[in-house]
Amino acid sequence: MNIKPLADRVVIKMEEAEETTKAGIILAGNAKEKPQIAKVLAVGPGGLVDGKEVAMTVKVGDRVLTSKYSGTEVKCDGEEYIIVRQGDILAIVE
Repeated sequence: MNIKPLADRVVIKMEEAEETTKAGIILAGNAKEKPQIAKVLAVGPGGLVDGKEVAMTVKVGDRVLTSKYSGTEVKCDGEEYIIVRQGDILAIVE
């Protein structure tokens, strides 16, 4: 199955949380912070959203920083994705 976002929505996949700290300490599953950096997998066309013209500034392949609890989680073919509005993306990580 292929997910194609509409309007100003973006499909992202969260990056895995760090398993070890910089000092080399291995973290237990519940001690890991929820990652906020994700990879953009699909981008909607933009256009007219809520009466305003929206141009999409992110593109497929970008690494982005998102709000911690934004978006809608979707499971497709055993993989977990999140669909967010472009406005929920805080920055592009380079």
